[in-house]
Amino acid sequence: QVQLVESGGGLVQAGGSLRLSCAASGRIFSMYTMGWFRQAPGKEREFVAAIGRTTIRYYADSVKGRFTISRDNAKNTVYLQMNSLKPEDTAIYYCAGTPQADVTTTRYDYWGQGTQVTVSS
Repeated sequence: QVQLVESGGGLVQAGGSLRLSCAASGRIFSMYTMGWFRQAPGKEREFVAAIGRTTIRYYADSVKGRFTISRDNAKNTVYLQMNSLKPEDTAIYYCAGTPQADVTTTRYDYWGQGTQVTVSS
């Protein structure tokens, strides 16, 4: 069982930056592919970024070049650095984990409770 807790959300002006963190429980964090997803009001949840066991990264086109996913296995934590934020980035951001090695997988088994990110214009 893996428990995930996100933090770092908030209100920021367009063009600003935020860093989200996701702390994971469990001793096998390093073996999991970790991902970030987001859900805006009235929209379906969408993939944002993923990082594999070997730090291979995968991004949605909408955030490529602006967001960076990273992980610190010693701290059981995955991060999402978000730069050049746009109002359309406003959403609840969720951290997720899966034992699948493929960073393009859509099969995530564990989810956090989410953290709100609001970008004002």
